[in-house]
Amino acid sequence: MNYQETIDWMFNQLPMYQKIGAQAYKKDLTNTLALAKHLNFPETKFRSIHVAGTNGKGSSSSMIASILQEAGYKVGLYTSPHLKDFRERIKINGIEISKEFVINFISTNKIFFEENQLSFFEMTVGLAFEYFAQLQVDVAIIEVGLGGRLDSTNIITPLVSVITNIGFDHVAILGNSYQEIAFEKAGIIKPNVPVVIGQYNNETKPVFISKANETQSKIIFASELDLPEVTSDLKGNYQQFNKKTVQATIQVLRKHFKISEENEVNGFRNVVKNTNLQGRWQVLSKSPLIVADTAHNKDGLEIVMNQITEQDFNKLLFVFGVVNDKDLAEILPLLPLNAKYFIAKPDVPRGLEASDLGKKMEKFDLNFEVFDSIPLALEKAKLEANSDDMIYIGGSTFVVAEIL
Repeated sequence: MNYQETIDWMFNQLPMYQKIGAQAYKKDLTNTLALAKHLNFPETKFRSIHVAGTNGKGSSSSMIASILQEAGYKVGLYTSPHLKDFRERIKINGIEISKEFVINFISTNKIFFEENQLSFFEMTVGLAFEYFAQLQVDVAIIEVGLGGRLDSTNIITPLVSVITNIGFDHVAILGNSYQEIAFEKAGIIKPNVPVVIGQYNNETKPVFISKANETQSKIIFASELDLPEVTSDLKGNYQQFNKKTVQATIQVLRKHFKISEENEVNGFRNVVKNTNLQGRWQVLSKSPLIVADTAHNKDGLEIVMNQITEQDFNKLLFVFGVVNDKDLAEILPLLPLNAKYFIAKPDVPRGLEASDLGKKMEKFDLNFEVFDSIPLALEKAKLEANSDDMIYIGGSTFVVAEIL
């Protein structure tokens, strides 16, 4: 198989959360452990940092990678989902895994995958771990796919575990209380491995403390530390929380790596350059102001909507779409009434039909027009926008993926 055929095989034959949602989620690590054994335990051959959380884990993982790269290390970075190409998920020093490595890994192990009915995510985690082991990275930052306790990435023993925050997302899988979701995320805390907690509330803090006591892990609450302000090229207001989480994590990592203050400062300033992270308050144009952001749940969107109000614009236009498992009763009240919405279904099976989204939006008095696709919606928004207007593109990772 060539690269495209290989990727199509991975996407189509096997369960994939990015496309179909909750039914792709496996409730134990049996397959992942079997795969690790089959590959001769690649996850034991490199040092790692494990990052979980409802929001901010991708940004935080990329910031940590950027700082370690500035310190001169060979740094693996595993994140999900991808925006344009599958290979974005697996990088070393910002460079994506080669097509050849992906093809060879799948063809070499295809019979094992089929016999054991591995999911898309399980295969991808195995691919990332094998790549980082073979190319001998100094350290890899591993972002959790979903939850933590039962996530395929949770076979590593990292130098430090990081939990950015707890919010409501994927409640059908992870539970619909803060305690239940915190319990799943806290599943990445390992015996005698320190854990950094970004944000917490009265319901989640006891869950984290209980788990850390059980594993005899040092627990660090980043939000309680007195840390200096740092500047980053990631300009979303929500990054203020991620920056503190990363600063606290770097303090822990200095026991294992030589990281100067200059490395840290430069790492924060050069996240996009070092890791090619996209879709985080990404300014695509200044006249009119066009911003794309992957925020897609209540906690993320609330901060982004506030940031929009801080911008200077005449008219506000939204290119907007969502997937079908979102709690619109939580999201739609956050949206500004003074905007015009150009809505469409994101181009994935999980995408919510624009007509269904429109029916819900009517109840909140939002002014919208329905389009056949996200690119068409953006085209129309650009035609209507003047140079002093603002276009915001978001609602789902997949909306942003279609316009980048």
